[in-house]
Formats: sequence, structure tokens, C-alpha cells
Amino acid sequence: MDRQPLSRTAAPPPRTDARPGPTAPDRAAPLRVTVQDHAAPVVRRPRRALAAVLGAAVLGGAALAGCSSDSSPSSAVSSAAAAVGSGIEGAASAAASAAGSALASAAGGLSSAAASIAGGISSSAASAAASAQAAASSAISGIKGGLDAKGDVALGAVSTASDGKAEVPITVSNHEQQANRYVVQVNFTDGSGNVLDATVVNVPDVAAGQSAQATARSNRDLTGSVKAVVANAVRY
Repeated sequence: MDRQPLSRTAAPPPRTDARPGPTAPDRAAPLRVTVQDHAAPVVRRPRRALAAVLGAAVLGGAALAGCSSDSSPSSAVSSAAAAVGSGIEGAASAAASAAGSALASAAGGLSSAAASIAGGISSSAASAAASAQAAASSAISGIKGGLDAKGDVALGAVSTASDGKAEVPITVSNHEQQANRYVVQVNFTDGSGNVLDATVVNVPDVAAGQSAQATARSNRDLTGSVKAVVANAVRY
């Protein structure tokens, strides 16, 4: 049997399309270092705002659920509006009542003050009238030997002078056979007969059977309906 000589098989040629394997330095990728920009705005997650919104939504849902269990949301809103209106109306009524009470109190105070002032003026006027009347009566009673002569005196209509004082004309008629002097007290009164003022007028030397004219004037200004009466008269 023929033996063939042994020969070695040649190694296959290297592949030309194969990529070279990574070298030791290429196995680890280099680290990338980043630098933070401090001027850029910080973005925060709105966790608290989101929680508040969710909580409000939960409470609103609970409120609506409570309202829907008894009545509709519209009726609940109407009830709340009615309650608010009632409260406003009550507050307005209380404020108006308080204002009315304050005004009434102020008006009462003014009325009291006005009444007090009027009372003081009236009292002062009455005191002045009483003093004038007393002085006139004293002047008449101080005449010695005087005889009553009221029948010889007549008064005219009362008028108001330019200075505000009341005045009335006097006519004295001497019915005697001799000349006489006369002293006449005239009281100025109001429509009810209350004495407002009093004065004394001297009418000298009225001849027998003759008449004389004089004018009585009040001591102070008089207003309203003023009358005059002969309170007393004497001749001597």
C-alpha cells in the first residue's frame, strides 16, 4: 500500500474586513464634567401648590357631596345668599335704629336747651316787667294829696316806634274848675293781660275844662300783640 507523505495545512489568511479589537486605553469611556450655571433660574417642583389645589378640590367635592345629599348645589347657594342678605338687612336695621336713637337724643337735648333758654328769657322778661310795675306804682303812691283821675285819661292805639319800643298816645281831660297836674301809670300787656312793661307819664298844668296830649313809651323793646291799659292816674 502506498503511503502519501504528510504535509501541514497552511493557516487561513487573516481577514481583511475584521475590525481591530479595543485596546486597553479605549475600554473605559472618559468622564464628562459639567459646570452648573448659577445665573440660571432654579426650577422647583410645585409640590405644595399641587397639594393645596388637590386639597381644595377634595374639600369642594365633599361640600358638594354634602349639599347633594340634602339639596341641590343651587339651593345651597340660594340659602347662603339669603343668609347673607338677612345678615346685611339686620345690620342695616340696627345701624338705622342706632342712628335714629342718636338723632332723637340729640333733638331731645336741643329741645331741652331751647326750652331752658326760652324759660330763662321768659323769666328775665317777667322779672323786668315786675320791677317796672313796682317802680311805677311807687311813683304814684309817693304823690301826696293826689286824687284818683283814671276817668280823666284815655289811651289811643299802641304802635311800635323805630327803636322797637311800644308807645301809646295819652289824652288827659281836666273836668275840674281849676288847673291840675296829672301822673298816669300805663301798663303794657300781652293778649292774655300779662304785664310786659310799665311806665309813668307826667302831664303838667292842664287848664280847667281843657285837654292835653302826651305819649307813654315802654322801657324796652316789646314784640307780639301789645296792648296798653291805664293802671293808675292821679291829679293834684
